[in-house]
Amino acid sequence: MDTKTLANAPDIAERAYRVRRNALRMGEVQGQGYIAQALDIADVLAVAYFHAMRYRPEDPSWEGRDRFLLSNGHYAIALYAALIEAGIVPEVELETYGFDESRLPMSGMAAYTPGMEMSGGSLGLGLGIAVGRALGLKRKGSDARVYTLFSDGELDEGSVWEAIMSASHFKLDNMIAIVDVNNQQADGPSTQVMAFEPLVEKLEAFGWFVQRIDGNDLDAVVAAFDAAKHHTKPQPRMIVADTLMGKGVPFLEEREKNHFIRVEAHEWQLALKALDAGRSA
Repeated sequence: MDTKTLANAPDIAERAYRVRRNALRMGEVQGQGYIAQALDIADVLAVAYFHAMRYRPEDPSWEGRDRFLLSNGHYAIALYAALIEAGIVPEVELETYGFDESRLPMSGMAAYTPGMEMSGGSLGLGLGIAVGRALGLKRKGSDARVYTLFSDGELDEGSVWEAIMSASHFKLDNMIAIVDVNNQQADGPSTQVMAFEPLVEKLEAFGWFVQRIDGNDLDAVVAAFDAAKHHTKPQPRMIVADTLMGKGVPFLEEREKNHFIRVEAHEWQLALKALDAGRSA
């Protein structure tokens, strides 16, 4: 089957839960990491991989696939969690996360990991790469789409705004970008480091079709992806997803600073229990 789709919310909710659980299990292997981001973006990844995107798990390089570009390379643990759930990466490799010779390094590397479309680490580059991929696919006559995820902190980078302008100029209606607005970056709250609001109005002024949603509301995320895919005007699409760092694990949600976190050994099991309790509820 070329397309992985699960159109009803209960199935996608289960997928989102498993993505979060995979991320927590990888975090436990290293005892630290960008766990809060993985938890906050799990709903978006679940909808992307199990409702919206076209791909073949057994053939990650299939030419007809939709491309998912992870600009914020430190979110690699989140994407690995989705790739494992999608069957692109074997679950057994979860235990190798972050170790030498692993196919799951702590920052995303396209040469290492099946399904990883670009190497990340230096921020502000993914949207520009996505523009090039989308333009190339158009010129080849492909109907594949390019999805790209980037962080609100990357809005500080001029290269992002150049890419935003370029995507509109080239009328890249095969491009769907998602910006994760969790209002945290290494130096503090994103909106205080560099004010970017009113974001929707700015993006619309650049010629994009823009939707702003609660990125942890699965119904809203599904509706936004569907609207982006079915929008008929020749313009790129942007989903502004407001998310909560640590979503699904209350004691991580409440941490004041959780851009990069270290969790005590006993707390990993507490986190998994809290996640399971939320699933049961």
